[in-house]
Amino acid sequence: MATRVRRRRRKPHHPIWHKVAIPLGILAALVLVAGGMAAAWAIDIYNSAPPLSSLKPVQKGRSSAIYAADGSLIGFIRSENVRQPLPEKSQPQLLRDATIAIEDKNFYEHGALDYEGIARAAWKDLQAGAAVQGASTITQQLVRNLYIHNPENTLKRKLIEASLAVELEEAHDKNWILTQYLNSAPYGTVEGQTAVGAEAASQTYFSKPAKNLNLTEAALLAGLPQAPSEYNPFLDPKAALKRRNEVLLVMNEQGYIDGEEYREARTRGLGLDPGDKYQVIKDPFLFDLVQNELIAEYGINTVRKGGLKAYTTIDPDLQSKAEYAVENYCYVCYPEGGPVAGLASVNPKNGAIVALASTEGYADESQFNYAWQARRQPGSSFKTIVLTAAVKEGIDPGSTYYDGTSPKTLEIPGGGTWTVNNSEGEGGGTYDLESATWHSVNVVFAQLDLDVGPENVTEMAQEMGIESPLQSVPAEGIGGLGIGVTPLEMADAYATLASGGVHHDPTAVSKVEFPDGKVDDFEKDSGERILTEGQAYEVTRILEGVITQGTGAGYTSMGCSSAAGKTGTSEELSDAWFVGYTPLFSTAVWVGHPTTREYTGFGGPTAGPIWANYMSEAVQGDCPEFQTGSLPELEGLDSDHTSSSGYNSYEEEESYEGEEESENESKGKDKGGDEGGEENTPEPEPTPEPTPTPTPTPTPTPSPPSGGGVSPG
Repeated sequence: MATRVRRRRRKPHHPIWHKVAIPLGILAALVLVAGGMAAAWAIDIYNSAPPLSSLKPVQKGRSSAIYAADGSLIGFIRSENVRQPLPEKSQPQLLRDATIAIEDKNFYEHGALDYEGIARAAWKDLQAGAAVQGASTITQQLVRNLYIHNPENTLKRKLIEASLAVELEEAHDKNWILTQYLNSAPYGTVEGQTAVGAEAASQTYFSKPAKNLNLTEAALLAGLPQAPSEYNPFLDPKAALKRRNEVLLVMNEQGYIDGEEYREARTRGLGLDPGDKYQVIKDPFLFDLVQNELIAEYGINTVRKGGLKAYTTIDPDLQSKAEYAVENYCYVCYPEGGPVAGLASVNPKNGAIVALASTEGYADESQFNYAWQARRQPGSSFKTIVLTAAVKEGIDPGSTYYDGTSPKTLEIPGGGTWTVNNSEGEGGGTYDLESATWHSVNVVFAQLDLDVGPENVTEMAQEMGIESPLQSVPAEGIGGLGIGVTPLEMADAYATLASGGVHHDPTAVSKVEFPDGKVDDFEKDSGERILTEGQAYEVTRILEGVITQGTGAGYTSMGCSSAAGKTGTSEELSDAWFVGYTPLFSTAVWVGHPTTREYTGFGGPTAGPIWANYMSEAVQGDCPEFQTGSLPELEGLDSDHTSSSGYNSYEEEESYEGEEESENESKGKDKGGDEGGEENTPEPEPTPEPTPTPTPTPTPTPSPPSGGGVSPG
């Protein structure tokens, strides 16, 4: 009985391994199941990677640059990245060796993936209890740089990256992969721009091409891509030095350099020489003009990242001559408060802008160029467009007459009246359009504008190259524009006449070279014919008289008989112009106050000498004749405004007007009217001596006027 009781109380005895084996067995089963599921998931993700050929590389971009016509660098177009890829032969072997040593020492031995490295990194991470060592090969890093947008540190991304790396190695050899890596790796951000690729990095940190890097410089750059911000030598020199010496150490351990080289190199400083190659712009005005034109043509992304090489049409020699002319032949100009000058010159054959010169304006306008940015009232220089529209309509300037009596009140279509004045008030007589052009008679051109039609004048202006907004009102025919025009627009418009009636859009770009070898040649544009050669010559023939016997006589002679042009003076003589051309160049000169409507002077004596000096230096005695073509069939106009008489009373009044103009201009009090008073003596006058520099006045409110007043000339 007792024995049975004892047996019942005795607990069954099982070996201790049961307590361990069963849970382990369950765990193992779970691990196998989970591992199988994990393996299946990993394989599925790996195989889901898209074909490499279907992917577009991340647009690391390539820096675009602008060059002068002689090939000298003007500047790089700013972007968030600076990048200038190098071919393999231009990459220094020291940098290639240093990169392999620190990033992937078995690069040439393993395939796309380094399985030994993966195992080694996993063991290191297990020992540390955190991810402390990476195992990405250079091939994997290249895939990440080129094809992974916004890479995340996830297993899924790494599996896809590995699949793409294998495919990349199947398509390219090791040297190609290393070359591409050195052209796409990020090397740090300096002043808002990230240096992408070894060439940009070398220029940024050492102001030299990558091919000239020495051992310590190459080691410094090789250590940056792993953590560009952490090792940036400008931000943390100590961390950068430590990292560089780490690179030198592994180079020594792997046999790239010997012990003596290592010991000597590690004692050197960083040797930084900050570069500004990608920031400095030699000619900001020209640079901005070219950049704007490129953006309009190709779009901002292509311009900033497309690796374009854009060559400007600006001729350095002509630019120098233009700058000399505006600085030395503007007799009324003086800095900080005085008038300023702008000159724009165009090649009529193709629209190429060959010179853009501007005197120095006010201090707060240091980034303003009066040759292509200043919209000012054109005065009588706009009358050429009215004359051209009239000739195109078949009106004969030599047999069309108007009464030039001033003031004259004219009826405006649609209702209302318009009172127009010549510069000398009462007076006038009957003028044909030729003499009215030579002596710039406002009243005559106001009537001609009404007869031709303000809408037709606007259309002609736009066809000739005027891009500023026009309102198609009669006042525009004598220079009363809403916001004015730029010298570049006027030079381009007159270039249409110089080219025999063919208009070319003005361009500051000669050609653009793309990284793939494609070249866009802007100067081969055939242009658009808007006038016959004969029509263009008819206008040119009349404008030649402005230089020889009209308002430009004595101020605009430049040594060529084949030269034509027109003076321009705005209301209250605040803007002075001369726009003229030969078959070689069309050039516009404006002189005036940048921010006020103060007195400047008449166009002939004020802007004329600048034009004459530049043009004589530009043509250097080369004076081809204008092409006449087939002269157009023209007839005298008979309208409500025209006069039937051919009598011209200008000769009777010439002496009076010249004397009064001279007196008024010396007092600086001329108001309104035409330019007949600019210079009306029979014999050409010599170029006036420079006027004494007046006492600078305080800088006025810096808001350029929009214009709109009817100009005297």
